[in-house]
Amino acid sequence: MPTRRHVISSLAWSLAGLALAPSRAAFAADEMQTRPVPASGERLPVIGMGTADSFNVGDGPEDREPLREVMRRFFAGGAALIDTAPSYGRAEAVIGDLLAELNLRPRAFIATKIGASGRAAGLEQFQRSLRLLRTDKVELLQVHNLVDWQTQLALINELKAQGKTRYSGVTHYTESGHDELARVVRAARPDFLQVNYSVISRGAESAVFPLARELGVAVLVNRAFDDGRLFARVKDKPLPPWAAEAGIGSWAQAFLRFALSHPAVTVVIPATGKPDRQSDNLKAGQGPMLTAQQRQSLIETVG
Repeated sequence: MPTRRHVISSLAWSLAGLALAPSRAAFAADEMQTRPVPASGERLPVIGMGTADSFNVGDGPEDREPLREVMRRFFAGGAALIDTAPSYGRAEAVIGDLLAELNLRPRAFIATKIGASGRAAGLEQFQRSLRLLRTDKVELLQVHNLVDWQTQLALINELKAQGKTRYSGVTHYTESGHDELARVVRAARPDFLQVNYSVISRGAESAVFPLARELGVAVLVNRAFDDGRLFARVKDKPLPPWAAEAGIGSWAQAFLRFALSHPAVTVVIPATGKPDRQSDNLKAGQGPMLTAQQRQSLIETVG
């Protein structure tokens, strides 16, 4: 007999399939798309924000003011999911400060991580994250790069039962970790997985994405720009002729839309500390998804 989770998952993916149809009439010109979390049906804006380097800054106005504007534009553009981790230097503290200062915590979907060995260390790390983020709970708590994943995922599930997080997750960031990530996801059935995926790093398509769809696991995509390598490959190249028709005005938008065009993907989390780049990234969440031909065109252009 199908479980409630599987029923929700099947319905969610049916809706997601409709959402991915490349008809421009299906989208408001300036409205951020949303996609469902298979485990619950909750809808999330498809562009989120990573913070690994961009939010690891000091307290001075020269550091904080650009990020304050990045945060303002993020929420004004309809986004919500902010991904961070204890290992990202001062990022959690900066996020907590800015959300409190701008009174934006109620609109944020905070995703952080546990990257420790042992239950006691994991719990201590999470409690510190809550203090730095200035909150009593987070929306998503993930095992960082599968470190001591059995112990930490058990702890996350305890915290979930206590209302300290709504969702559980596991993460990785390299193609060499995809097989292990898939094994863990099949064994543990988390609500989310996070994985690297880009025009030139498409390994997740082989095992991770099909498994996520099979099991009803939401997918966060990191490294959609492949740490900037994609921009180097298209330097001085014009956008493809079809870009304007697809509502794409920059290479960043094209690369993010590529990731979003895979039906397994729920949210892409590009990182930036520059307000103008934030505004540009957010536009990738508007308009139709790429067709198979447009995706192949990008693959061939980037090389």
